[in-house]
Amino acid sequence: MDPERLALTQGLRDTRGAFARWNARPWQVLGPWLAVSFATGAFLLLAVGVIASLSTPDPTTLLIPGLNEPAGLDAIGHILFRNSLVLLLHALACVAGFIAGASLPLQVQHRTGFSRRLHQHAGPLAIAFVGAATLFSLCTQAWILGTIAGDLAGQLDVSVGALLLTLLPHALPELTALFLPLAAWLVASRRGEWEDLLAATFVTVAIAVPVLVTAALIEVYVWPDLLRLASPLT
Repeated sequence: MDPERLALTQGLRDTRGAFARWNARPWQVLGPWLAVSFATGAFLLLAVGVIASLSTPDPTTLLIPGLNEPAGLDAIGHILFRNSLVLLLHALACVAGFIAGASLPLQVQHRTGFSRRLHQHAGPLAIAFVGAATLFSLCTQAWILGTIAGDLAGQLDVSVGALLLTLLPHALPELTALFLPLAAWLVASRRGEWEDLLAATFVTVAIAVPVLVTAALIEVYVWPDLLRLASPLT
């Protein structure tokens, strides 16, 4: 059988097998993913708080839907579009882990010469690249969000700690949902269960989407009221 077709057939078989196992014990699978993604989101919020505390606020007024500009479906759509790009990046990292850790090794035994060497080294290199890209993404998000949080805290005359408290109802579920694919990637890499990552991609995205929609609604329609309660200027 053609190596690519063999890898595809085995990948589909592994994915169906993963779904069957997880359906029998869902929380044993979801528990570690949720714990890792929650911890990652909490760590990112902590990093945002540190950066916001150290940054110098920009006097330029930030527009917050529901606070100083109209709240509507366009604001929700903007939030969902932004988060969908991040979720897509993390989901692609999960798929890349499946290809590098499960699919390419199956093809190595059917290759010779340069093609064999290429397939042998492509997996580890792809995994290293995904890890580096993920770390870069986290650092970039922490820096950008921390700078914005510092500006907003200065604009509303509230402490960074108080601002972070107003963010928790939507930011923590949102970040937990966004990091679910990466959490599955990390758990699978530690256990050597690369063949489960394609199934994990479908499951984590299916869980994340409704959570992100709910978080966007809270951000647009609830968060502004929390900011008004926290700020002496509103």
